[in-house]
Amino acid sequence: MAKYSESASKDVERALKRRKSGKLKSGKDGKGGTVKSRKQAIAIGLSEARAKGKKVPQRKTAKRKTAKRKR
Repeated sequence: MAKYSESASKDVERALKRRKSGKLKSGKDGKGGTVKSRKQAIAIGLSEARAKGKKVPQRKTAKRKTAKRKR
């Protein structure tokens, strides 16, 4: 079974093309500047696909370490 839908991968492709042409912006409403990293462009494409409700796995979050108490 596929992890991503065909249309989700198309969204990622579009994001990569926008990065290459210098039109992909980071941050909320594109206020963070242009994206230089390929990985960042892929992440933006996946999050856009998620927002549209396409079949994409959930976003991975950092695992929390259990805090050790000082004695």
